[in-house]
Amino acid sequence: MRLFIAEKPELGRAIAEALGDGKNEGGCIRCANGDVVTWCFGHLLTLTDPEDHDPNAKQWNMDSLPLRWPVQHKPIEDKKAQIKLIQKLVREASEIVNASDADEEGQAIFEELLAFIGSDKPVKRLLISDLNKKIVLRALDNMRDNSEFFGLYQSALARSVSDQLYGYNLTRAYTLAGRAAGATQLLSVGRVQTPILGLVVRRDRLHEGHSAHNYYDIAATITGNDGRFQARYRPSEEAPVDEKGRVTDQSFADRVAQAVKGQPATINEVKTEEKQTPPPLPYNLLNLQADASRKFGFSPDKTLKVTQSLRERHKLITYNRSDCEYLSDEQHDDASGVLDAIAATSPVLEKAAQAADPGLKSRAYNSANVSAHHAIIPTQTSGNLSALSDDEAKLYQLIARAFIAQHFPPEQYRQTTIELNVSGHAFRATARKQTRKGWKALYTRDKDNDEVHGEDSETDSDLEWVTKDIPLTCLETDVSEKETQPPKQYTMSALLKDLARVAKYVTDPHVKQLLLAKDEGKKGEHGGIGTAATRGAIINGLMQRNFIEEKSKKVVSTKLGREFHDLLPESVTAPDMTALWHEQQEEIKAGTLSMEAFVEGVANHVAGEVEKIKVQGIKVEAAQGPKCPTCSEGVLARRPGKHGFFWGCSRYPDCKTIVPDKKGKPDTAKKAPKAPVKPSEKHLCPSCGKGLVRRPAKKRGRYWWGCSGFPDCEYRAFDKLGKPVESAD
Repeated sequence: MRLFIAEKPELGRAIAEALGDGKNEGGCIRCANGDVVTWCFGHLLTLTDPEDHDPNAKQWNMDSLPLRWPVQHKPIEDKKAQIKLIQKLVREASEIVNASDADEEGQAIFEELLAFIGSDKPVKRLLISDLNKKIVLRALDNMRDNSEFFGLYQSALARSVSDQLYGYNLTRAYTLAGRAAGATQLLSVGRVQTPILGLVVRRDRLHEGHSAHNYYDIAATITGNDGRFQARYRPSEEAPVDEKGRVTDQSFADRVAQAVKGQPATINEVKTEEKQTPPPLPYNLLNLQADASRKFGFSPDKTLKVTQSLRERHKLITYNRSDCEYLSDEQHDDASGVLDAIAATSPVLEKAAQAADPGLKSRAYNSANVSAHHAIIPTQTSGNLSALSDDEAKLYQLIARAFIAQHFPPEQYRQTTIELNVSGHAFRATARKQTRKGWKALYTRDKDNDEVHGEDSETDSDLEWVTKDIPLTCLETDVSEKETQPPKQYTMSALLKDLARVAKYVTDPHVKQLLLAKDEGKKGEHGGIGTAATRGAIINGLMQRNFIEEKSKKVVSTKLGREFHDLLPESVTAPDMTALWHEQQEEIKAGTLSMEAFVEGVANHVAGEVEKIKVQGIKVEAAQGPKCPTCSEGVLARRPGKHGFFWGCSRYPDCKTIVPDKKGKPDTAKKAPKAPVKPSEKHLCPSCGKGLVRRPAKKRGRYWWGCSGFPDCEYRAFDKLGKPVESAD
């Protein structure tokens, strides 16, 4: 019997459908040919923590740093039942097929699980980037030996182990040094999160430290027998200009304006071109988070959670964590079904979906650009929009509109460009005349969408009456004094997009090239840090720690964030670490560097940083806050926890006082909240596979069951004799 282990249930179901005649047995599907398909729910295991090997490591102590512990995995609490099932199936199998996602992380999910279970049976590799049945069948006929991909696993393992080493040790070192200097906050350090903080701090300081200067825009009104138009001055090589080619000398600008006023204008070139604009690509998670922030004010984390519900609970969209904007060529056959589902689900988009042409094939359909996943699009499942939450409806319609646009024709327009000479000075005029709206008819209300309208988009006008031989005169001129603007502070949308192209801010050419090489072949990523699936959570973590905040729709650094940033060396706040690690990870993939050697190098670097902190310490402002009610020596500081904020003593671990949070203040009158109920290992959620939790109902003596994955999964069940049931009968 062959055992297929997929990364997620939906992929497992697609494989079983391709194999044929499958029977669901809860956690796996048995096919008529004897094959069995089962699945993970992403990672089923996590790396062990220092305290799993040494209980004393729970205590934060500078003398114990740097910490080192064995590279081992342990089950994630609510995934134990699925691990046991897979373990049983592995024992029954004659051959195992790795059907995880076709990337480093996918390979790691499978390899770490098989190593934990233990097996010496032959393993094949099934590479699927699309749930389309034709693609799955083709992949089944072209399986490879799993050993070919071992380097991918080693690279992923090296990164996760090193991230853990780096984060654990430097966070403890800086936090403890901070406490010794009187700080109260957790000073969390991470390979990705700290450079993100650095990005925000540097942008804020550029904005605040901007030294404005004036520049001058020279416009000429050109007139002829059939009309008039405006042209703008094109500076010559001798003109006094700034780095962006803008005239900086007012007297020079006035002289040019005076010299051309009332003079004949000669046309050097007039050109009218037929042009078209294709529809924007369907969403990946990054662009969806950016648009949801711009349009609805959603945080990245909120967008991730809402789309998780749309995918898992309502089955209305495809994989929501995708970093890809493209679709496979085979998916074009499904276009009609997807458009029908959109029309049936959303009354607002019904006419647009019906007007779309499923026969049109936009640039989005390109199998060569599909990575481990394809773009986020609606499924062929229809639903009831009124049954969705307001947030779910907004995001579904955003995703659906982007898909509909793929089946509208391109926007078409004629662009006219005129190059003029007036008394020896060059001027240029441009205009465009739209001849067909095409897909832009779907986006008429998105006035602030640069991708649709362009940052410097012009209103439609017509210059086609201008020919090279008609007489023209510069009727009048206008010199406008303008002031340079500072770099804009980040909006959430702009920050998310910048995280995909951080390389443009790197000055070291070697590091810059490494970052760009890391994303070579990835559409939409140009030397970025983090991933589409993790960036939102990292930004959220920085906000919870009060390092950055959202203020008047701007993402800005806080006083604490800047102070912490300034304590850190540039090697920690710059994205260089990601680039340098990538270079060595490529060597691991190629087999020229071992995972152990890479981790040892990182450990040595971390040890050196810790030693500097021990010797030099850090300087922080004196701690402020309410006194600890237990020891009276420390002060209480507000800190984020797994279940919300709480207040802890600044003298931790010497004083372990914890006080609940009440509207941003310590509630010393109440005891700390009780620990959460442990999810069931026996009763698993049929929607997402996580453990269910039995909870007391409002009516005394009654209970109900809910998914421990709430709010990502909102599954609920009635209770009958201590077991979850679908019906109250």
